[in-house]
Amino acid sequence: MNYKFGKLPARPGAISLKFADVFNAAKLPTPPRSFGHETLMPNGDWFTLGNTEFGNCVFAGAAHEHMLWTMAGGSPRAKFTTKDVLSDYSAVTGFDPTKPETDQGTDMQTAAAYRQKIGIIDAAGVRHKIAAYSNLAAGNLDQLALAAWLFDAVGVGVQCPSSMSDQFDASVPWSVVDGDSIVGGHYIPCVGRNSNGNLLFLSWGKLHAATPEWVSKYMDEGVAYLSLEIINASTKLSPEAFNPDSLTQYLRGLT
Repeated sequence: MNYKFGKLPARPGAISLKFADVFNAAKLPTPPRSFGHETLMPNGDWFTLGNTEFGNCVFAGAAHEHMLWTMAGGSPRAKFTTKDVLSDYSAVTGFDPTKPETDQGTDMQTAAAYRQKIGIIDAAGVRHKIAAYSNLAAGNLDQLALAAWLFDAVGVGVQCPSSMSDQFDASVPWSVVDGDSIVGGHYIPCVGRNSNGNLLFLSWGKLHAATPEWVSKYMDEGVAYLSLEIINASTKLSPEAFNPDSLTQYLRGLT
């Protein structure tokens, strides 16, 4: 299968509000070894949404996140088509499917701001927004697991090693291979962790596992989103979990 990447290089500091500034990890339970709602998707088919043809991974991943959030929140799954996802990719980046030179990928902060202000459109014409977003420390696995457990899906940017697509094809976890070169940037929502301790991601329409070592080595940015689509279903947060100086800023989305 043809695989496309499409995440632009990380811009340190582009998202000024840090996850650790908002959430007091010491006041939250430790995530269980195994967690996630990835099995809510019938047949495990998350749909490629154009990402095997175009470098729209940031917006394909956004659609996957909203699919999961709506199901986890007890609502019917939001449905997205490739056309829907490409329309938002075009709105943000100027992409034109008839002009290959415009397929240049997406900056994660720019996409997050668009998702907060405009939202991404689904097949029914409904726009799905995020309420706020904060920066995850690259390679901090404890923070990543906590954010994924709290919010069911978080956005992760990785620098892709050359073995990534072969391991995906073989359905074996992404793991570090000595001598790999970097072939591009990619956006993959983290949606859980399995009993082996491997983190679970959505990419190219499928669920795929990655070893902690792989994530630590290749993650170069991450974003934790607050989606109101799951907020009623979440029982993991309490007022003590928030750092009060940053709570108001976070809820207002002043990132």
